Amino acid sequence: MRVTKLQQPESKGAPTLLVGVDFGLPHFDDKLEELGLLAQTAGLRPVARLTCKRRAPDAALFVGSGKADEIKSLAQELGAQEVLFDQSLSPAQQRNLERHLELPVNDRTLLILEIFGQRARSHEGKLQVELARLQYLSTRLVRRWSHLERQSGGIGMRGGPGETQIELDRRMIGDNIKRIKERLVKVKRQRQTQRRQRDRRDAFNISLVGYTNAGKSTLFNALVKARTYAADQLFATLDTTTRQLYLGEVGRMVSLSDTVGFIRDLPHGLIDAFQATLQEAVDADLLLHVVDFSSPDHAEQMVQVQQVLAEIGAADISQILVFNKLDAVDAEKQPVTMQDSYDLGGVATPRVFISAQQGLGLALLRQTLVEQVMAAKGVALLPSHFPPSGEAGL
Repeated sequence: MRVTKLQQPESKGAPTLLVGVDFGLPHFDDKLEELGLLAQTAGLRPVARLTCKRRAPDAALFVGSGKADEIKSLAQELGAQEVLFDQSLSPAQQRNLERHLELPVNDRTLLILEIFGQRARSHEGKLQVELARLQYLSTRLVRRWSHLERQSGGIGMRGGPGETQIELDRRMIGDNIKRIKERLVKVKRQRQTQRRQRDRRDAFNISLVGYTNAGKSTLFNALVKARTYAADQLFATLDTTTRQLYLGEVGRMVSLSDTVGFIRDLPHGLIDAFQATLQEAVDADLLLHVVDFSSPDHAEQMVQVQQVLAEIGAADISQILVFNKLDAVDAEKQPVTMQDSYDLGGVATPRVFISAQQGLGLALLRQTLVEQVMAAKGVALLPSHFPPSGEAGL
């Protein structure tokens, strides 16, 4: 077992112990960096990282009784008020760990749900978060509280078998899930109506996709002069925002949408619940796949994005790879050329290097966008319309 104590500035966040278990799977985050960022985004204060190795999860305590004892001792030593696991826990494992550690225990899935709940702003986004939360909660209704005991029967019965409180809770959650799904169907119809209107106007739809914190919202703001919230944190943007982008070189408007960022092990419940939001990507004519070029894990993050796109049915849509945050890349890793082609799943995909924050490469990205739009519409290009490839800005 490896323990790393963290020196964190004093904050109001609850001191939290981060735990990760290496089961020999590829791309295990042995430093728990992403989990730490997620915890901070949710308002928690990581005080230590603990990683260990196992061949398989323990059915009862996930990490086994010995490691659970060590986690308990470390939590007591550091004054941790919560334990956060990087993997998903079963309801029984979560319950058993809480009893053993005598502390609240949560997993990566609930943490992401919590962040989504904090950040959702639109009516649709709030509905989707609530649906995902209820679907998650419905699997956690186990006998964790003393009030979940069998109720007596109805009128005329003497303490016969009635409906348990847990069954009542499940039925109530099931009813709420049904109502929210019905409301989301209406929202989805409204979006479909809006998309049909765009189609009638011969609109060309472009969606920004990418790993969370890759800089999608910063690029969105730079391209359409919008004021969408952008910050150096995970899941800064949850609600889809669509604006019109005028491409003077072709004399037409295109629709540009900023969508929620993807992440490793994105809970399937969230993929299902956010189907209406992600539908913008599914219905797009072109995807701008924004990549954090400064991240050492950017290749793996690209794979994760491609997997989510495949899950939502958007894997076959044409893409432009936008390698962002060029200003944060070391000199020896700077690209030789600002534009080239990248083998993405066996497909030669246009790639442009930019810094959305500094405005570097935006003119070249705009040129690439024009080329893609014109190619999709079968119109010949006029190269004289374009500025020199080294020019920055819009």
